[in-house]
Amino acid sequence: MTASKFRERKEVFKTDSGIELKPFYKPNPDFNYDEKLGVAGEMPFTRGVQPTMFRGKFWTMRQYAGFASAEESNKRYRYLLEQGTTGLSVAFDLPTQMGYDSDDTMSLGEVGKVGVAIDSLADVETLFDKIPLEKVSTSMTINATAGILLCLYVAVAKKQGADLKKLSGTIQNDILKEYIARGTYIFPPKPSMRLITDIFAYCSENLPEWNTISISGYHIREAGSTAVQELAFTFANAIAYAEAAIKAGLDVDVFGKRLSFFFNAHNNFFEEIAKFRAARRIWAKIITQKFHAKDTQTMKLRFHTQTAGSTLTAQQPDNNIVRVTLQALSAVLGGTQSLHTNSKDEALALPTQSSARLALRTQQIIAYESGVTDTIDPLAGSYFVENLTDEIEAKVWDYLEKIEKIGGSIAGIETEFFQREIAQAAYRYQLDIESKEKIIVGVNDFQMEEHNKEDLLKIDESVATKQVEKLKKLRETRNNEKVSNLLKTLQETAKTDKNLIPVILDCVENYVTLGEISHALRKVFGVYQG
Repeated sequence: MTASKFRERKEVFKTDSGIELKPFYKPNPDFNYDEKLGVAGEMPFTRGVQPTMFRGKFWTMRQYAGFASAEESNKRYRYLLEQGTTGLSVAFDLPTQMGYDSDDTMSLGEVGKVGVAIDSLADVETLFDKIPLEKVSTSMTINATAGILLCLYVAVAKKQGADLKKLSGTIQNDILKEYIARGTYIFPPKPSMRLITDIFAYCSENLPEWNTISISGYHIREAGSTAVQELAFTFANAIAYAEAAIKAGLDVDVFGKRLSFFFNAHNNFFEEIAKFRAARRIWAKIITQKFHAKDTQTMKLRFHTQTAGSTLTAQQPDNNIVRVTLQALSAVLGGTQSLHTNSKDEALALPTQSSARLALRTQQIIAYESGVTDTIDPLAGSYFVENLTDEIEAKVWDYLEKIEKIGGSIAGIETEFFQREIAQAAYRYQLDIESKEKIIVGVNDFQMEEHNKEDLLKIDESVATKQVEKLKKLRETRNNEKVSNLLKTLQETAKTDKNLIPVILDCVENYVTLGEISHALRKVFGVYQG
């Protein structure tokens, strides 16, 4: 036989992070089982953070939802709960994320478009109507205004008579990645970090089961980073938050237990699984070696995963069902604590009810029918997976060392180190698509002529008008003298080092709006010009 008969498809095979792959892998004679793996629930947590993992209970099945009005979003939440989702995940519109009320000129054309519009406690009361917050875990994708949304959630829970000690859920509250990759920031870094540590302190005392931050690699990856960069930049941010909390006098073994993470499940199946496994091992080392955590619970990296929105295609949208299934499977095999599966139509519009249900069914089929949940970390010991896990970990540590040398996350943001690294990775990825080094089915190969677009969810333009009318009535019926006094108190407190969260809670309980609170803080903190 001639050698040409066994020619490979490519000269070099590599992962999306540029890790070169061998044709096959052999046992590593230096592999130390206890050092690298151990058992689930114990250091180094490579195999998972719980001793029983999915043999005990499945991950929380969340479906990210929120659009138009609080009334419409409430209907979708209740529908998803009826269909078997086990946690809510709230999407907010851009004005809510940026600290503007719906009647602000800055909100024009954006009210209710990419998420639900929230202006005041009245909206949140409607949003969670007939949903018992003490029994449902809620994740809120909100950053610059995270403290306000947390207070709105607490205010509704109190009205429901819920025990705040039992409230469970997460606010994203990760402002550093907004400066790096997403852009929904309001204040400069210093006051933004102050708000975050205020939330840490308040929740430590009042909401012990609440995850005070979801340190997010998801949006870093969506902006074009590699898997290695996603972990490295996320952990650099996590280090900055931990340092700020300790500087504010907080105990790592108190606030550290409520830190959570949010990762992307992308297309390269084995690289994603190895990424999740490496992430647990890296975080356990960071929190023990750098911050001297003693409590085992503090050492556990708990994370939510969302399948990769950036991989979804407008062409042949049914193909997205397959992509999402593989991505979700990688998250499960990687040991996620919570999962959102994107809907097939999200490259075209917000998901319809039927496509959201299908995305949820994808999780349920993996959980109940595939058998992959019946043993812990089923790919452990694979020569390839263990090697890839080690490779990713080593490259992440290299990045962390480089970031530390330039002065940490905030210095990296100010010098645009992160932004340049992500831009370069995104550029390389795009070149690979254009050269067909990387095939995207239906996009740069296997195309077909398409005529009929499926039914898509459309947001009625009247949503904004109705929201503005509700806001006008609220301002006419509330105690405006008290509102004015509360806003003055908020500004005065912002000038001190006192915790702002109790003051914000007092404001929202008296129907001060999200925009009014944000504007009052802008006057004290200023606005970040990125």
